[in-house]
Amino acid sequence: MATYYSEEHEWLTVEGDTATLGITKHAAEQLGEVVFVEQQDVGEEFAKDGEIGVIESVKAASEIYAPVDGEILEVNETLADNPGALNEDPEGEAWIYKIKITDAAQLEDLMDEAGYKAFIG
Repeated sequence: MATYYSEEHEWLTVEGDTATLGITKHAAEQLGEVVFVEQQDVGEEFAKDGEIGVIESVKAASEIYAPVDGEILEVNETLADNPGALNEDPEGEAWIYKIKITDAAQLEDLMDEAGYKAFIG
């Protein structure tokens, strides 16, 4: 299992061709109090860098961008009732999607944890 990070402050934990996707703790802190998460439906296909959702906080609305090509396998329904979970556990229980990766080579464009920490530095 490997974890990757995007410049848009998302994380992907990858096992085989499936990944869990969420936002980083840094992103959650920057957003402030999250009040709503707009998610796409299971079965939706998307391209790398395409918009796959929106997170609304008391400060702003922030798009969620796909770090790789894929398809949504599962949506974290908890966020509909408790969007604030993104503030409490953004890199754990408050994942946003489980996705099927359709082009694993795109993972090479993402950062590892050390690279991400340097990026937010």
